[in-house]
Amino acid sequence: MSCNDNVICVENISKCYQIYNNPRDRLKQFFIPKFESLVGRESTQFYSEFWALQNVNFEIKKGEAAGIIGRNGSGKSTLLQIITGTLTPSSGKVLTKGRIAALLELGSGFNPEFTGRENIYLNGAVLGLTKTEIDNKFDSIAGFADIGAHLDQPVKTYSSGMMVRLAFAVQVQLEPDILIVDEALAVGDALFQKRCFRQIEKLTSNGVTLLFVSHDQESVRTLTNKSVLLDRGRQIMSGLSSEVLLEYRRLLHDEENKFYSNLTEEISERTNTETVLEITKSESVSVSSDGEQIETLRSDKLSFGEGEAVIDKVELFNIQNEKVNVFNPGENIKIRVHFTVNQQIDKLNVGVRIRNKEGVKIYSWGTLNQDMFKLSNGEKDDLFWSKKFNKGQKNFVDLEFDCSLGSNLYEIQASVSYEETPDYFSQRILHWRDEAAFFHVHVLRDVYFFGGLTDLKMKAKW
Repeated sequence: MSCNDNVICVENISKCYQIYNNPRDRLKQFFIPKFESLVGRESTQFYSEFWALQNVNFEIKKGEAAGIIGRNGSGKSTLLQIITGTLTPSSGKVLTKGRIAALLELGSGFNPEFTGRENIYLNGAVLGLTKTEIDNKFDSIAGFADIGAHLDQPVKTYSSGMMVRLAFAVQVQLEPDILIVDEALAVGDALFQKRCFRQIEKLTSNGVTLLFVSHDQESVRTLTNKSVLLDRGRQIMSGLSSEVLLEYRRLLHDEENKFYSNLTEEISERTNTETVLEITKSESVSVSSDGEQIETLRSDKLSFGEGEAVIDKVELFNIQNEKVNVFNPGENIKIRVHFTVNQQIDKLNVGVRIRNKEGVKIYSWGTLNQDMFKLSNGEKDDLFWSKKFNKGQKNFVDLEFDCSLGSNLYEIQASVSYEETPDYFSQRILHWRDEAAFFHVHVLRDVYFFGGLTDLKMKAKW
């Protein structure tokens, strides 16, 4: 791996921890193996190994925005600590170029006994800035943190929100070459998070390299253009953020699937019912709605699910019931989701998610949303959730709305899920398809023009 053109270069990084059952074993490990080697005996190991990271490789160029995603315990924080130099790897090496500003664990880098003002100067000195340089930036830091008189109080008296405000303000205002942000922003309020994301976008547009870690998939998709997926310390995938996030959702689905599979087996044993269906792999969904073998398309690869029902295709219609994929604001859009049921089942939900080409989720909705509204008003008749479907039955659902979207290309993601209760609290994805369909909204500039994501239907009065 060549690191000449990269500001962050991670080469075969591994981190192993020695786990001892009790303090005595740690003491034994210090003395006994040395004695055994002196007398020519094979050394005894009094610990077990836990590999937090194993052979992680990636590189990030100057000005790129990269994300690291994965479940809790996947090694994300360990990797960031190695990159920032606060943790030494067991093997491999990390090369970085430029000043690194890192917002990792809440309050890291702060002296709790110092005031906020004193910690600003302390952090600036650690980053190599002179007192004069920090003086020139102090007002900007204090203004962004916006914690008022608390700036002259000891940091140990701060709330978690105040702590992250000050920490983020210090790091972004000191003009780093590399900005590393962990989950710490999650404790901030919505308004402050918005300000942080705006500042991050400003820094990346000015050539700052961003390494961003978050469980919020929408933030990763919006802020980054490439990502690395970790699972149990291993690098599963790296590439475009949209593709890596899809693999992450597959990973989460598989974990959820294991839980429901075990639960179903227990119920089956108690009630002597049919054996549990074998989990359908996403790659095996290659049968058309009429049962014939079809060519594998890219959208088929962008799917996963258990297979008890599958999405066959998604079509778009206008108000005249014509198949189209270009609409104007104000026109009616009908999304028709075709699906096939592979076993007798009920409690289904057919839904869609709409994203623009930048990856921002615009809207998600399904038949269960309508059922929930009916139930809240005391209506129990004609619920889609209550419908029973037979094995092999083919169906479609029409989801309609009046277009209020701005000019853009939009992706439709479709899904059919099993909902144990009509409230989204106990869900199993039977089939999910990314890129199930696309449509474009074209704003007629000389007839009805507006800018932005959606039409707020403003009126002017004078």
